[in-house]
Amino acid sequence: MNNTIRKVPELNHIDLIKGTNLEKQRFIDDFYNGLVDYGFVVLNPYDFSFDLIDNAYDKYKEFFNLPLATKMKYFGDNGGQRGYVPRLVEHAKNSKNPDLKEFWHIGRELDNNNPYFATKNYPSNIWPNQEIPNFKKVGLAVYNQLDQVATSLFHSLAHSLNVPQTYFEEMTKNGNSILRTIHYPPLKEFTEQDSIRAGAHEDINLITLLVGATDGGLELLDRDGKWLSVPSLPNQIVVDSGDMLSRISNEVIPATTHRVINPDHSTKERYSMPFFCHPHANAELNCIPSCIGSGKKYDNILAKDFLIQRLIEIGVLKVQG
Repeated sequence: MNNTIRKVPELNHIDLIKGTNLEKQRFIDDFYNGLVDYGFVVLNPYDFSFDLIDNAYDKYKEFFNLPLATKMKYFGDNGGQRGYVPRLVEHAKNSKNPDLKEFWHIGRELDNNNPYFATKNYPSNIWPNQEIPNFKKVGLAVYNQLDQVATSLFHSLAHSLNVPQTYFEEMTKNGNSILRTIHYPPLKEFTEQDSIRAGAHEDINLITLLVGATDGGLELLDRDGKWLSVPSLPNQIVVDSGDMLSRISNEVIPATTHRVINPDHSTKERYSMPFFCHPHANAELNCIPSCIGSGKKYDNILAKDFLIQRLIEIGVLKVQG
């Protein structure tokens, strides 16, 4: 580490989509190097509707303002993978202190003929249709918009890792990706002294797209062991790498530890909307050949088995028996 001020790199998505060959290659290189060096990049997306994001936040704010008894109707027995998850349920891996948040999960909508629907690999989505009109329509529109951005970024990453351009696209086709909308209530509503909004953790998935957070507080643990703020504007997307990508890249791309710290004022609340990009349930998390180096650090594991393992570790899925 040198004395240069560290800052998460900011990239223009249009360079990848419509740029010259030189601009496209520069984006590909900068995206890869940003993930390797920081585990994070800030993206200025191209052809992306932030009006849709604003509309979605309005819907979610309506939901989170409902009485707890109403919200709890949508807390399913599915390991927190769909619907509502109440406050103080999730915690960071290896932490006993619960996060100061509540959230809602939307997964991929599958038709009846899809094998992942038929085998019940994915829980069904849950919708508060009676309380919030158009909740499903708006939520799925956001999901699909972020899914398209992720596919574009995966094409870029495939080039850097010397795999076919469709490598990640095939891995994530029918992927178990999750749109999570998080409400961090005012701190004055909690009595937990040792908890923060989101404890230090690494994401489970391949990459995460965080769009339109309404307040700051996101920090990453930099390579020198210091916490580095990750600021972004309302019309930007923060992209970070997760455990699954770290695993298949043999830690060439690390899963960077990050957290959301508490604000100075106990009356402030925060909303954020991360999209967790997952492979399909039966995808094998195997080391990419260009990353093997002196040897694989991890055994092969199916994506669904790795996900279950991690959901247990963070407290949202209970061990049976």
